[in-house]
Amino acid sequence: MLRNENHFHERDAMMSTARTSATSRDGSLNAASERFARPMIALHWLIAIAIIAMLCIGFYMVGLPRGLPFKSDLINFHKSLGITVFLLVLIRILVRLAYGRPPLPPMRAWQRAAASITQALLYVGMVAMPLTGYLGSSFNKYGTKLWGLALPQWGWDDKHLRQIFFGIHEALAWIMAALVILHFLGAMKHQLIDRDGLLRRMSP
Repeated sequence: MLRNENHFHERDAMMSTARTSATSRDGSLNAASERFARPMIALHWLIAIAIIAMLCIGFYMVGLPRGLPFKSDLINFHKSLGITVFLLVLIRILVRLAYGRPPLPPMRAWQRAAASITQALLYVGMVAMPLTGYLGSSFNKYGTKLWGLALPQWGWDDKHLRQIFFGIHEALAWIMAALVILHFLGAMKHQLIDRDGLLRRMSP
């Protein structure tokens, strides 16, 4: 009898350990499935930092007077940064298609719609803003360089077309700045008020 009781106790202990291990594995899998893929997270923060820097430089250099020795360097840096963001966004779209995205936490329908619309507009802005800047630069005699490498110039020296593209570019910059602020405020709401763990999906 004693031997049988010991056998039953050992079996129960083994089953309990197996359940605990399975629960731990399930928890790890669930936690992993609620986060974006690592390449997506890296691209998100890299693009975010680059866009903020690009916007700040763009707004700063617009007000600078002509003839400053460092203004041309600042403009070239801004152009290179913008084209780099454009290329990174294209890579991000491919990574998104390859890895998908984790599900959103439970939230109201209007919040889900607002998040989807804001994200879609951010993607449009991240593509359109560098593109219009590049096209505007293509219609002047200076062209565009990507970190010192001259890029193809698709246009000609045309002040009217240049002003059109640069006007769209500037308007998109203000819209992007508003969307970035809105995106940040939404993230802070989820983190500090809703406390639904949304930021864990994209945390480094």
